[in-house]
This record gives sequence, C-alpha cells and structure tokens, in this order.
Amino acid sequence: MKTVAFTAGGYRYIPAVFQYSGGVAAEPGFAIQRTRFQKPVPLRAGFSEIARRIRDSRRPLTAFCACELRSPAPFTEASFRAFNEIYVETLREWGLFDGAINPVARSNVCPEIDPLAEPSFHAFSYTVAAAGDDAPSFVVAGSGEAMEGGSSYRERTVRFGETSPDAMREKARYVLGEIERRLGALGFDWTSTTATQVYTVHDVHPFLADEIVRRGAAAHGLTWHFARPPVRDLEYEMDCRAVATERVRATAAV
Repeated sequence: MKTVAFTAGGYRYIPAVFQYSGGVAAEPGFAIQRTRFQKPVPLRAGFSEIARRIRDSRRPLTAFCACELRSPAPFTEASFRAFNEIYVETLREWGLFDGAINPVARSNVCPEIDPLAEPSFHAFSYTVAAAGDDAPSFVVAGSGEAMEGGSSYRERTVRFGETSPDAMREKARYVLGEIERRLGALGFDWTSTTATQVYTVHDVHPFLADEIVRRGAAAHGLTWHFARPPVRDLEYEMDCRAVATERVRATAAV
C-alpha cells in the first residue's frame, strides 16, 4: 500500500474504492480533529453542519478527511452502491471526489437495536493547523472481513455465512491484519492509536484476549458498538484513529 498526498486537504490517504479511502494521516503542519454528534444527524443535514463547522474553523471544505456513518440496516450490494453514488456527490461538490478517486476515510455501520430511519452521521473529522505539541494524527477507515478483489462479497468474504466462534475468530484475525496493513502504510502501528472500535453483534470475548489485546489493538481500551457492517452477510468490522482533539456537538445545533 502506498499513500497519496491530498494537498488541498492537508492530509495523505490510502487509495481504495470510489466511496472511501483506506485511511488518512495529517501532513506536516496539520492535525486531525474529530467531532461526534450527540445523536446521529441525517445525511443532508449532517453535511450542512459539517460544512459550517469546517468553515467556522477557517478551513476549506477539502479539509474534510473522515466520517463515521450509521445506516438503518445492512444494504444489498446493489443498494450499497446506489447509496454510495448519492454520498459521493457532495464530496464531488466540495472538491474531494474527482469521479474515480476519493481521499475521505469512512466507516458505515448499522445499529442492531433502535435502528435509524435513514443514513446519518455519527462523527466526522477534518484537518486544522497543528499546534506545536500535536502528535501525528490519523484515521484508519472501517474494514470488514471482505477481501479485496473478486466480483461479489460472497466470493471474497472470510468464512462467508458462518458465525461460529471459530469463524468469528478467523474474521477478526483477517480484519486486524488489514487494519495493521493500513496503519503500516500510513507509517504507524497500534502504539500510535488513541482509540479502537469494533462493530459486531457477535461475542468478541472468545478471541478478545488473544487476537485483540495481545497484539496491542486495545492499548487504550476497546469501544464495542453493537452494530452490523453495512453490507448483508458481513459480520465484523473495526477501525482506529489517533486524534488528540475530540468534541461532542449537540444535535440541537443542526
């Protein structure tokens, strides 16, 4: 994996698919800040609030570098692509998406309990001018157990259709390896992270110690979201980040 500098945003990214990049890291002179909404904000209103927040920080919209979405339920492959084609139109308007390459990292998961009525923003990140004591910052995009390549998720999903403890361990091992590859491409490892998140409705305890904690992925704890990955028949997703400044924004402000 190689990274590409996105000068207009003050960060570099791992090229991936049209809907998102594999991860981002702030370039020298910049730092990534994260804002979480108290409650998820629907996509259109969320984009408006993100734009306002970035402009209030005197940054261009191209500073938008990562987001965390929540969707009502896992998509089919066709409906997932249709959603992504709508999502990237705003990125195109902001000068982020050129029709093929998208530098913005993303996770998109589906809460199992109290699902949302429509796709919404849970959190977003953008670059600002770095302070003198800011540590390097990055966001690794969400990764599920689907390998790259192949014509369908069925063909490239680890232990497709299986949810036994052994299958879940293998899925988690693959995802952790993919996260580590992305960390390495950005020039970091688990010791650099400030937060790690896991998204699954299945029990992680059988492999939590051996596969997650022992390899350093939970150095600062582990946030477990009882949620499903965004595509049907995927069962496990993770992401991580190193962000020094994080805020919570009241939904009422939207």
